[in-house]
Amino acid sequence: MTHAPEPADLSPEDAKLVTLARATRVRARAEEGAAVRDLDGRTYAAASVRLEHLGLSALEACVAMAVASAAAGLEAAVVLTDAGPDSVPDLGAVADLAGPGVPVLVGEPGGRIHTRTTTGT
Repeated sequence: MTHAPEPADLSPEDAKLVTLARATRVRARAEEGAAVRDLDGRTYAAASVRLEHLGLSALEACVAMAVASAAAGLEAAVVLTDAGPDSVPDLGAVADLAGPGVPVLVGEPGGRIHTRTTTGT
């Protein structure tokens, strides 16, 4: 895990994921917002879900959407959360679909990225 580049240093594709994650989180008034890009360049954005009988992180919800759309894998992910810079989201669902080495940017609710990590092996 390393510190991520400043927002201005993000690629346009990654900046789009940050924008989608931020907007989705705000619209849903959720703890987390996330966005992923599949291998075909399609994007999926979701907020965390906290219901009595269903709980999904924003990343899990994005992965579920990608799987339901027949995505063959993921090339990048962003998660924006209140959890703080020392907290790393569970990347299990991303790794299940995409395997190791997928870059994941983690940031604050406003969109400032503070950490870059990747899915493990």
